Amino acid sequence: MLSPHVSLLRPGVPGALERMQIPLLGTGRGGASDAGPAHRSAAALRRDASAQPAPRVVLPAGTAMATFRLALIQLHISSIKSENVTRACSLIREAAAQGAKIVSLPECFNSPYGVKYFPEYAEKIPGESTQKLSEVAKECSIYLIGGSIPEEDAGKLYNTCTVFGPDGTLLAKYRKIHLFDIDVPGKITFQESKTLSPGDSFSTFDTPYCRVGLGICYDMRFAELAQIYTQRGCQLLVYPGAFNLTTGPAHWELLQRCRAVDNQVYVATASPARDDKASYVAWGHSTVVNPWGEVLAKAGTEETIVYSDIDLKKLGEIRQQIPIFRQKRSDLYAVEMKKP
Repeated sequence: MLSPHVSLLRPGVPGALERMQIPLLGTGRGGASDAGPAHRSAAALRRDASAQPAPRVVLPAGTAMATFRLALIQLHISSIKSENVTRACSLIREAAAQGAKIVSLPECFNSPYGVKYFPEYAEKIPGESTQKLSEVAKECSIYLIGGSIPEEDAGKLYNTCTVFGPDGTLLAKYRKIHLFDIDVPGKITFQESKTLSPGDSFSTFDTPYCRVGLGICYDMRFAELAQIYTQRGCQLLVYPGAFNLTTGPAHWELLQRCRAVDNQVYVATASPARDDKASYVAWGHSTVVNPWGEVLAKAGTEETIVYSDIDLKKLGEIRQQIPIFRQKRSDLYAVEMKKP
């Protein structure tokens, strides 16, 4: 029986909140497709930045949408796909019963992590695993970030995250854009590119609470991705990931706190549970970090569910106290999105 690690930003959900303004950088009102021009010059970005201050989203008094519960499922992953999917769905139901509105699974939730496993476990999207995710999202009426699975499409394999809405609709699909190819002598060598192809697009989705940006594991090392998502109005970044026993203790929490503070957003990571018998041993420690860089919730290494109540009022307060977006020198530098 699980003993969930529970961390709450504040007890319960307030019945009423004062009117507040939350600074955003994206001007679009839509979801993943609302990206603006595919390529904009630095000069154009400078002109826009100097023309007006960063747009804001205003939440009216009495709304409960300023807080919501996030759940990260730190799943023990076996070599049997059907067991992984069944157990994931069971834990999703448990998280929803505890009030979670957005739930995330870990990277490669239906498959052992490793280049030799990707071809064997790969499936089409939609397919067997994602159909189950769609069904459980609808059953529980939640936003479900489906960690990732090995995806096969047109003869290529991808490390792919799917997101399903409360009605079971596929809201977003994100293919990992930075492949995990590293060589730390005497410790770990890994090359995802032996079997996987990289994605080539960003992915966000909208909820009644906030806009969410997606990355997978190694993507977290690339600050530009998080900056682009923040420019597009994201207030929560979610990275299903499986760091290892070399990179995990050194960089897992550090990178999350960096991305959170750099962009004044919430950052969440969902890892597989640690299995010391696996060929690739995941670090675990699924985590939620707030825009101040504080760790709100953090798992150990075992299978568990991590909960955190996300408070967008806190985000707005931090952006007002330290107004880095108004202070950026867009006349000197810019991070530019070249594809939507």
